[in-house]
Amino acid sequence: MSDAQPSWPGPLGGVRVLDFTRVLAGPAASLALADLGAEVIKVEPPGTGDETRTFPPMRDGESHYYLSVNRGKKSIVLDLKSEAGVQLAKDLAAKCDIVVENYRPGVMERLGLGYETLAAINPRLIYCAISGYGQTGPLKDNPSFDIVLQAMSGALAMNGELGGLPTKLGIPVGDLVGGINGPIGILAALYERERTGRGRLIDVSLMDGLLGMLGYIAQLAFFTGRDPERLGSQHPNLVPYGIFPARDDGSIVIACLTPGFWGRICQSIGRPELTADPRYDTLEKRRDARGEVNEILSAFTRQHAVDELVAIFTAHQVPHAPILGVIEALSQPQAAAREMVVEVEHPTLGPIPIVNRSIKFPEQPQPPPASPPVLGQHTAAILSELLGLDAERIEQLRAAKVVA
Repeated sequence: MSDAQPSWPGPLGGVRVLDFTRVLAGPAASLALADLGAEVIKVEPPGTGDETRTFPPMRDGESHYYLSVNRGKKSIVLDLKSEAGVQLAKDLAAKCDIVVENYRPGVMERLGLGYETLAAINPRLIYCAISGYGQTGPLKDNPSFDIVLQAMSGALAMNGELGGLPTKLGIPVGDLVGGINGPIGILAALYERERTGRGRLIDVSLMDGLLGMLGYIAQLAFFTGRDPERLGSQHPNLVPYGIFPARDDGSIVIACLTPGFWGRICQSIGRPELTADPRYDTLEKRRDARGEVNEILSAFTRQHAVDELVAIFTAHQVPHAPILGVIEALSQPQAAAREMVVEVEHPTLGPIPIVNRSIKFPEQPQPPPASPPVLGQHTAAILSELLGLDAERIEQLRAAKVVA
């Protein structure tokens, strides 16, 4: 057992983030930093705050959407359309290590909060700008949403059943890629700053991120000179690989990733002779006989319930998985063992379940994350503790509607 202190915030403890992000791509990036222990100060406009606070369905005035990507953050309300509000933001930036924003290129500059301005105040500042198409290029000023980015990157075109229409991925990967690449760039810049003493501007394009995620699909297109065809849940080169029907109206995923797994699959379905069958004994032959191979496997899976198939394939060490719904996935024993769902105390909702951090530190575990904040929950505390403003000055700012 570790004798670590339970109050350890995480490896980014002591790092402070000024978060100008809204909706999903930017908040996902600042969420990753909060999960790693950084203090994240989320700047929200007066009135509704982050737009997602109004996205239904709601519970007691709180949006499911906002709750999903804002755990562990602090909320301060600043009117960035006022001179005093912009000055307060500059004062906060002077005391922060990182700024994250996901407005369209040029918006922060027009507000007087662009990188050049803030870096002049705080040369150590790392400034991460996340946008749909990046800070350069002919599309940089275009609005972007998840489905738009999936379409523009080629991801949507390759997703869907053979002969059918393209289908958007269920997870908003077009936005969430910003929550991956943004923190990677920020952490690299933090490391660099230890050597140089200076921060830098980071330009994160969501479209760039999705193009990068094409991976071997892009290389396949380069090799063949044509777009890969849509295959639903199947793989362009590996067979069998996909979803197979079960007797109880369920289905199961089976994946033959290497030649060795083909033999295990044949053993598991009681057809060991197929392992060396000259029609199917190589990856290329199974790919070319995709329909035959899939029907052989489907004929077997249709005779068994999903639970029976799980037991059979587990015993033979065949890569497989039952297809779980979201509720079942969150409540399965593996998720419970990894503490992927925790209960936190929300200021207005009381105890609520939230998804926990996905990165673990076994030697020194972190306490559960703080609840997503209500709008402006930390305004007075941040102005007082970080900027040293007294109660009278804070009340003056509140009366002038600069803060809330």
